Amino acid sequence: MQRISISQKRKMQNPFLQFFKFFYLNIRILKIVAGGHGGTRT
Repeated sequence: MQRISISQKRKMQNPFLQFFKFFYLNIRILKIVAGGHGGTRT
């Protein structure tokens, strides 16, 4: 339990890390969606 709380506290104190994770995940999803739908869907 202590390890989890410490890791959660670190993540909470690092908004940059959360932002980077969010940005990275968004890019991965966008790449997957773009690749699945043939790149440009107009």
